[in-house]
Parts: sequence; C-alpha cells; structure tokens
Amino acid sequence: MLTFLWKFTVFYVFYTSGFLSNYVTFEDEANIPAIAKYFNTKGRYEEVNPYLREDILAVNRSILQSPLDECQQIHLTAIIRHGTRYPTTKNIKEMQQLYNIILHNASGEQSWLHGLQTQWRMWYTEDMDGRLVQKGVDELKHLAVRLSKLFPSLISEEKLRGGFIKFITSSKHRCVNSTLSFKAGLTELWDIKDMEFDHAVNDALMRFFDKCTRFLEEVDNNPSAVTEVEKFKQGPEMRRVQQKIADILNVPYSSITYDVAEAAFYLCAYEFAIRSVKSPWCELFDEDDAKVIEYASDLREFWKRGYGHDINSKASCILFHDVFSRMDKTATQNKLGQQVTEAVTVQVGHADTLLPLLTLLGFFKDSEPLTSTNYAAQAHRSFRTTHMLPYAANLVLVLSDCGGGDLRLQPLLNEKPVTFPGLTDRSSMPLYRDVLEHYSDLLQGCDFETECQLFKQPAEV
Repeated sequence: MLTFLWKFTVFYVFYTSGFLSNYVTFEDEANIPAIAKYFNTKGRYEEVNPYLREDILAVNRSILQSPLDECQQIHLTAIIRHGTRYPTTKNIKEMQQLYNIILHNASGEQSWLHGLQTQWRMWYTEDMDGRLVQKGVDELKHLAVRLSKLFPSLISEEKLRGGFIKFITSSKHRCVNSTLSFKAGLTELWDIKDMEFDHAVNDALMRFFDKCTRFLEEVDNNPSAVTEVEKFKQGPEMRRVQQKIADILNVPYSSITYDVAEAAFYLCAYEFAIRSVKSPWCELFDEDDAKVIEYASDLREFWKRGYGHDINSKASCILFHDVFSRMDKTATQNKLGQQVTEAVTVQVGHADTLLPLLTLLGFFKDSEPLTSTNYAAQAHRSFRTTHMLPYAANLVLVLSDCGGGDLRLQPLLNEKPVTFPGLTDRSSMPLYRDVLEHYSDLLQGCDFETECQLFKQPAEV
C-alpha cells in the first residue's frame, strides 16, 4: 500500500505541476522507458553512455591508451550538437492535435489513459520552439568537465585564460546557450570570475546546410528526394502501429495519422529527456512499435542528411576543410617548435551539422541503402541516429605528437573511440599522414562553392 501511495504521489506531482524548473534524475532502470533506446535524435546522452546514470562526471581514461607512451596531445577539435531542447513549434502543434484526441475522443479503460485525461496537462507551448532546457544546460556543463578530465593538458585553466581555447557556434539560441553552458562548465570548475570568454557565431560553418543552394533545391525542398520515407510511412509496418494506437484509444483509424503517432512517440521522448519522467504516453508503444518509428526517422535522416544523396555530405565540405586546415596549422606550428595558437576548438551546432560530416568521413555506412522495403533486413544496421546523435552528441578529434615527427589523430564519437572507415590502419589512433592520404580526394577537392552550385540545364536547341 505504501509503495502504491509513493508511486501515485510521484505521478501526481509530475503530471499536475505542468512544468518542473528542476529536473530529477532517476538511476533506477525501472524508471527508464523500455523504448528509450529507440528515440533517435530525441534521445538522452545517458542512453548512449549508460555509466553516466551513476556518475554524470565519470570518464573512461582507458579509451586514450596511446600506441606510444611519449605521445603528447597538441590539439583538440570538438564538434558538438546542442543539448536537450523543447519541441519545435511544428512538433507542438501535432502534440496538441493528439492531446485533443485523448481528451475528447479516446475511451479506453486503461488507468494510464485516465491519468492522461484527468491529470496530465498540455504544458508545451509554441513559443518554446526548440529552445534549450535546463537539462541541456547541464549536459553541456557536464560534457565540458568530462572533456577537461580526459584532456587536462589541453582543456585547462591556463589554456582558457591564455586565449588558446576558441568557441564557435550556430546562431540558433539553443546552440548559443549550449556554448555559454559549455564555457560555464569550465569557469565554474576553475572558479573563474575575473574574466569572460568570447565566442564567434558562424552559420557558414555550423549551418552550412542553409547556405548550400544545391542541397536546398535538390533535397531539402524537394519532396521527391524523400520518396522512400513517404512510402514507408504509408507501408504495412507503420500502418500496423497507427492502427494499434487507434485500437488502444478506441478511436477511428483515420484519426491516427503518421504525424499523430509520431507526436505520441515524441511526447514519451520529450517527457523523459526534459523531465526524466517515464510518461504514460510511453504506454502506447512496445519495442516493436518503437523500432518502426525509429526506422522512419532514420530513413528521413538517411535521405535528407546522410548517404541518400551525395550533396547531403558534400554540403559539409566547408566544415571538413575548416577542421583539417586547423590541424594542418597545428602540425606546422608544432614542427617548427612554435606555440600552438589554437589548442582547443569547440564548435556547437546541430544534428544536421554532425550527420553530414560523419557521412562525408564514411562513418556508419551500411552495405545496402535504407529503403521503404528493407526494414526487416536493416534490423542490425549501422546507421542508427539513436546511437549517433543523441542530445549533446559530439565528435572529438585529438591530434598528438608521438615523437620522431609522427603525429597521430584519434577520433572519438560521444566519448567512445571510433576508427576512420576504410583506413588501412584500423587502430583508434592512426598516423595523421595516413588520415590525410585516406581523405586526399576530399582535401584536394570538395569545394563548398562548387559542390553547392545548381547545375545549369543545357539550353534548348
């Protein structure tokens, strides 16, 4: 009886308060939705790195084992997705449509449904529109502290005060506020109160997808570019999920469109990511349902930002060259015995910033493309945004001097070592010159202006 009262009290507090200014972290896995491992780009960073549930500042230093003991880290670039945010206005409108169905049409007998109808309130408002939440602030602060623990010789108070750590961000408020949060993580760690540290807003680098005319015309604003996505939305797997939701709510099948089903899924995801609540919205889905909706999202990312179209990745050429030109400059300064002027670069953008770059570098490429008809065959696909792009996702590249003129480059994704796809040296810390050779075609070509030009149609005769 006491257990029941405790659970009811938690439910009542969370679902009548509308909004909690402070989030609660549950360490008990019983409070984590079973479908949380399928939330794609709406997922928590802790689901990618579960050890952080126990200690949010934990680091695994064993991932930095050098092939040579004398390696000295000389530069780090971190490309980071913003932290947890509110839904966008479009998502919120779809959630409101679903909530209206729940309030006025649903007639199921489940206790959780009754709780949604009588105790939950639609607290998401359109003016929230993708803004960073407190959880997102904390994610970037914690990431800053963890990276400083992993790379103390680079991310140090001395380097920060000396101007050797640079910050670049997208102009979007969630990215600017994530950048401010990352900086706050460092200044609070070292109790710096006598200095402030600038950041540069650079949409050409961090929102290149908005600047690439060919991408906008051929993919982003072109419905035919995502035909496979639309086919899957109308296909048998998705229809089964929608009909199942309609049966649970006892409403006509026609009222549960794909957008409404997705809104329910994202309500479960947002309630968990923002408020750490295992929401009754999650009761509408089992793991099989979640896998279907995750695949629909992955299909969209594949065709709009990933391997579906060549220009998706080529749009990131400007960011690719920015990263490697900085490392080349570092390599030159190091060779000449000069002070490395930019020891650390922190660049904050979006999932749409990271995914094209990861694609350009060849990460997470399956042998077959994702299509509307190979859902079952892609059950074990590499291309899963849930694993790649949670909130606060990050690609970290660390350049080290290992003596004898040998520089090595270690890539980390979400604080885990990864290997450059297709590189002969499959170690997690290959020679920098081998990396340059591997990507030589991109380094010598991949010009943003050229790639992003619309091809002129031949004149009619």
